[in-house]
Amino acid sequence: MIRCIVIDDEQLVRELLEDNIRQIPYLQLVKSCRNAMEAMEALQSGEVDLMFLDIQMPGLSGLQFLQSLQNPPLTILVTAYEKYALEGYSLQVVDYLLKPFSFERFLKACNRADELLKLRQKPPAAAQDFFVNVEYTQVKITVSDIEYIEGLKDYIKIHLSSSPKPVLTRMTMKAMEEKLPAGAFIRTHKSYLVAASKITMIKRDLVYIGKTEIPVSESYKENVNRLSNS
Repeated sequence: MIRCIVIDDEQLVRELLEDNIRQIPYLQLVKSCRNAMEAMEALQSGEVDLMFLDIQMPGLSGLQFLQSLQNPPLTILVTAYEKYALEGYSLQVVDYLLKPFSFERFLKACNRADELLKLRQKPPAAAQDFFVNVEYTQVKITVSDIEYIEGLKDYIKIHLSSSPKPVLTRMTMKAMEEKLPAGAFIRTHKSYLVAASKITMIKRDLVYIGKTEIPVSESYKENVNRLSNS
């Protein structure tokens, strides 16, 4: 069950969101809030997995409120203003609902949040760490540390959570895939393998790990679609 709160200063919008939430079996409405201060109380008083957050509200705006949170729950922005979309995505929101939106569009955003939560909660797949050659040295790679892998002809770059500098080694993408646990990584492009559990957002032809954009090519869109719809 996904525990969620609604934050919007318009009563009609709050009622619409509340009704939509009640129609989705895996959502549980914890509180409906008129402003950011009420939402802060809700976050402090209990566990919240997902926020439906309006942007333009009196006092503290939705974006200001989101930026003020150290560990915000997953967030779906709800607004009448498309101009805020880019800023919202820079804050790693799950989705951006433009008013007025249909129930089908609302459901799609909720399914995306559900999948992201499942990925976060999924226990790490059993996998053997391995060594790669880096300038005549054997460097150990911890599978759970890998964010994504980038192919460069006969070389690959292994991007790690623990290091700002990727590991460069001579290896093919196919050989690397064989070292990785089945299902834990998805191919988004002929040159990119991405750790499914590290994906924070999916947007058109891109997936995101935090603020890092990784391309999704037409040939591999189905891989990403299966991830977002499963």
